[in-house]
Amino acid sequence: MPESKRRRLPGRRTSGRSMADAALSLRPKKKKTNYFLLSAFVLIALLVIGSFGLTTIPFGSGANLRVGKNAQYVEGVGVSQKLMPTATHISESLSVEYNTVPATSGDHWALWADCGFYEKGLPDERVVHNLEHSNIVVSYNLTAAADIEALRAAVEDVGLSRAWGVTRFYDKVPPGTVALTAWGILDTMEGVDKDRIKKFYETYAGKIGPEKNAQGIGIPC
Repeated sequence: MPESKRRRLPGRRTSGRSMADAALSLRPKKKKTNYFLLSAFVLIALLVIGSFGLTTIPFGSGANLRVGKNAQYVEGVGVSQKLMPTATHISESLSVEYNTVPATSGDHWALWADCGFYEKGLPDERVVHNLEHSNIVVSYNLTAAADIEALRAAVEDVGLSRAWGVTRFYDKVPPGTVALTAWGILDTMEGVDKDRIKKFYETYAGKIGPEKNAQGIGIPC
């Protein structure tokens, strides 16, 4: 009986389907992605990046000025004061018991004072916000008109005072006293010392305070 014509002869090619199956069987198998490990690696990377960010953001320098030692104090220009533990905004219906007179740090009202000369005074809770912005606050308890005018002239002679200065009457210091404050810095004097006022401004105005812009400069009043 003759052999079937469909019998595969030696050397005859396999069908297309058989070739494809063979090729697939020879491919290396893909490893399954371990999504648990991948997620863990991503989380670790984000934590590491975040830790670097916390040490380099501008507010980091401000944090040093909120508590502890004032690293930007210049020896011989005023006296460094202990900073209060918080510097948050509070309601204007509230008052704060500060650790220095005049105040040099601490909680304060949300609205600060414009630059200028305030013969009727300003509350500590308002001007502490100015200090936070690296402004200079001059507090005086002078009664003689000549002394007040001498102080006004001394302050106005400092060009920096136009953008960074607040001067106010302040009866919590002894009569005849002028007090200069920056964030965490206090200098008191009897009467008006023009050169001392100018040096205080040149040393600290726009430079010392926890709130600064991206260039590391304070916020003018």
